[in-house]
Amino acid sequence: MKKLLRSVAPAMLLLALPFTTHAAAPAPTPRLLSTLPLGGAGGWDYLSFDAARRHLFVSRGDRVLVIDIDHHKQIGTIANTPGVHGIALAPDLGRGFTSNGRGASVTEFELATLKTVATITGTGQNPDAILYDRASHHVLTFNGHSASASVIDPAQRAVIATIALPGKPEFAVTDGAGHVYVNIEDKSELVQLDTTHNKLLHVWPLAPCESPSGLAIDTRHHRLFSVCDNRIMAVTDASDGRQIASVPIGDGPDAVAFDPAESMIYSSNGESGTITAVKQDDPDHYRVTATIPTQVSARTLALDPKLHRLYLSAARLGKTRQANGRPTVEPDSFVVITVGRP
Repeated sequence: MKKLLRSVAPAMLLLALPFTTHAAAPAPTPRLLSTLPLGGAGGWDYLSFDAARRHLFVSRGDRVLVIDIDHHKQIGTIANTPGVHGIALAPDLGRGFTSNGRGASVTEFELATLKTVATITGTGQNPDAILYDRASHHVLTFNGHSASASVIDPAQRAVIATIALPGKPEFAVTDGAGHVYVNIEDKSELVQLDTTHNKLLHVWPLAPCESPSGLAIDTRHHRLFSVCDNRIMAVTDASDGRQIASVPIGDGPDAVAFDPAESMIYSSNGESGTITAVKQDDPDHYRVTATIPTQVSARTLALDPKLHRLYLSAARLGKTRQANGRPTVEPDSFVVITVGRP
């Protein structure tokens, strides 16, 4: 995923919906509910949520932290995941999988015990996004330095296919019906893959979206939500690549989540330090309902579908920059933020 920061933009103003005496009182706007200090060294990227076990998986440099959300505490660590970016969950297999960017590998672990059971090698270089496609029962990694997707058969614990992509892949989602969609960051494109035959089906332009990163899907209405560097969220028809809408969001987005029960889309904007809340009025119409303050650097998120809460990783950024241009991070300032309704 993308690295912060370019510049810190001010948060957008909250957008208030008109009220009439005939309308029901609107639901309270989500807000920052709690902060869980975790400290430690290392960077961070994706988060994933195991809804059945109520466990949040947080990537953390060379390990994955496991948080018991209901008890608000860390309960485990999945170690030896060098350069970990993402965590894919396969509930029907009872397994989880991490994409290890520096190791060109995937770590397989048990969801019930959190025990590591295998390391799968042979992916492309810098596996970044990772997902489990239930239709094919395969795990796919999206390799930033190889412009490819690696297809893993968990039964064999081996890479069984490689799909060439037209550029650098960012986040990916599955429709559960044999298709996977991937943002192509450096080309501002969106691609559709066939997971039955492990091949590229379509390449669709996302302009005016620039540098798409986070991606979410509404499988019922066949809509894809790509968040882009130029402060827009592009809504695409997953059936044919047609552009449906463009919605304003904050600065530095790197993740997006769709809550189907509430028809809400949430973009985490790391440079603004906000979440943009977008209402889906119907499959073709969208509007911003709130801009929720979080913390500068909180650029990735995961959704809890039961409580309709969002979990984000963040840390306090220093005033100086590293040799690579990224800001320094204040020691032991790493936290997980919870955003939701009281």
